Order: sequence, then structure tokens, then C-alpha cells
Amino acid sequence: MIRVLLADDQSLVRAGFKALLDAQPDIEEALRKARELRPDVVLMDIRMPVLDGLAATRRITDDQGLEGVRVVMLTTFELDEYVFEAIRSGASGFLVKDTEPEELVRAVRAVVEGDALLSPGVTRRLIAEFAARSKEPSAAACLARLTEREREVMALVGMGLTNDEIARRLVVSPLTAKTHVSRTMVKLGARDRAQLVVLAYESGLVRPGWLG
Repeated sequence: MIRVLLADDQSLVRAGFKALLDAQPDIEEALRKARELRPDVVLMDIRMPVLDGLAATRRITDDQGLEGVRVVMLTTFELDEYVFEAIRSGASGFLVKDTEPEELVRAVRAVVEGDALLSPGVTRRLIAEFAARSKEPSAAACLARLTEREREVMALVGMGLTNDEIARRLVVSPLTAKTHVSRTMVKLGARDRAQLVVLAYESGLVRPGWLG
């Protein structure tokens, strides 16, 4: 059973998402505070009038008691200016509010499995924009924990490649690529793929302009 917390100031949006998620046998909606119910996924409106989505996301991802909670930001526009800060704040990805129903359901299940979730067609563009806005990388002692192959895989994740694309690039099986990604995340303490992307840029392993 997957528990989902909806945090949106628009009642119509909440009602629509509730109806969709209630129809899934493995998803339970929980409209209460994350600390009370420990949901698996929080669908968070990026702009709310009292405690905005960015501040709420930082509180959730910084709370050690909520380590397993994943946050997916909800936004009206695919490249909302706040999306970049949301990823840096620890969000596992974002969805536009007019996302197709099946994509929303897939998104919830994907982030529970530890995958980053970005609306289709904008992954590389988002990463490129994030990279351009990122700070100058600091010395990355964390990279010393990785094997040469793991650093190579991390760089490819940072460039926006999927596991299947990484497998083709390295001429290995998709399962092997997924294993390398998972081991890299464990060694670096990354909560999910989105955080691995952030670390790839902040460590200097991938730099702006490398996407071509």
C-alpha cells in the first residue's frame, strides 16, 4: 500500500487527484501532515500562500524522521523558475498539473522505487538549466568512494540519461546499469536519482555545457 499526501491550496486540484489515486488499489491518500502519517510520497504544490512548497520540501527532506518520504512538486508550468530550487531542496522531481492520469499514477510508483520523476520531454532541458544556475563546484572527496565505472555512470545520470541509455552507452545490460546507479546512490547517501544529479554537478563531475 502506497500512502500519498496531497498539499495543494486549490480544492479542485485536490479533489481530482484524490479521485484518481483512490482508484488505484495500491495507493492510499492521506490529507494530513507528513509527520503524523509518514506518507511514502508528498504531492506538493510549488506555490502556496502560507508555507510555500519550497520551504515545506526543505523541512521534509531535512527531517531525519521523514527520511523515506519522497516529494514530487506540482506546478502549472513545466519550467517554473522555482523547479530548479525545488530539485536542490530535495524534491524527487516535478509534474505539471495537467499531467495525464496514467502519468501521475506511474510517477507515484516511480518515486517510491527511488527514481527521479520529471515530466516527459523536459529532463535534459531542466538539467541544463539547473547546471547553468549551479554554484561553482567544490572539491569532492565523496567521489573517492566511487569506482571508475561508478563515476562514469554518475556522470551519465547527471547528463540526463536513463538506465537503458546508460546501458547502451557502456555496452552493458540495463540491469547492470541499474545496479551501478543503485550502488553509487548508496555510497553517496543520495536519496534518489534527482539528488544524484545534483551531486554530479556540485562535485564538478558534470559541468554546464556538456550536454551539447
